[in-house]
Amino acid sequence: MAKILGVDRRAVLSAAAGGMTLGLGAPWGVAAAAVPQSKTFVLVHGAFHGGWCWRRVADRLERKGHKVYTPTLTGLADRSHLMSGLITLDTHAADVANLIQWEDLKDVVLVGHSYGGFVISLAAEMVPGAIASIVFLDADVPEDGQSIADMVDATGRAYLLGFIDRNLVSRPPPPARSFGILSSADQAWVDAKLTSQPTHLAIEPIRLTGARDRIAKKTYIRAPSWPLALFDRHLEKLKADPSWRTYEIAGGHDSMIDVPDRLTEILLEVA
Repeated sequence: MAKILGVDRRAVLSAAAGGMTLGLGAPWGVAAAAVPQSKTFVLVHGAFHGGWCWRRVADRLERKGHKVYTPTLTGLADRSHLMSGLITLDTHAADVANLIQWEDLKDVVLVGHSYGGFVISLAAEMVPGAIASIVFLDADVPEDGQSIADMVDATGRAYLLGFIDRNLVSRPPPPARSFGILSSADQAWVDAKLTSQPTHLAIEPIRLTGARDRIAKKTYIRAPSWPLALFDRHLEKLKADPSWRTYEIAGGHDSMIDVPDRLTEILLEVA
């Protein structure tokens, strides 16, 4: 049997037909298999948290070749030195919108957790053309003119207004166990990371013109084991809207910590 440089001729021909290589990294006439398209994710944390809480999900997305940003909102976590009575909802929305604008991000998958639902709703007004998919993770879905204080019950409203009445710049974080975190080790880790939340943005009404609702892909993810009637109402309302996808996920309110594998799967499905 004729050979080329000691290689069986039939093996060479077979390799060429199949688009294979001979260990030299060179293609043999057939296009390589399509590589899954890389996505850009901007993951926005909720009250008392910071970009740190997304580390497990970000690692998983990055290992799959996606670009991930996890901004910390002004006054919290690694930006807690910027705490001020001047921080508003507009400040936090601008934190996100400016990241998207200055990094020239396109077709963004914008995810907001808990209070982050307010932030991403307003950010969508600031950079509407840059967002391809918007995801609310156990989050507020405010309507135009609503504030955080408007959306909580009477007890929660009195709690928030109490800080404002005393003219306090921030309110301290609750214990990590209140977020329904499953692991005691994770509870200790989160307790060490939580920081105070700016106070006055709780009474600031959000101004929306429908940019969020015009985004083609919209998703709501609920962690039902963490009891909150408001989020249950969001889920039921959005289930009935064919323009939204809805999911229920195991774990506590901080599902990016409890169940990062499943959350990553969902984010890739809706990207």
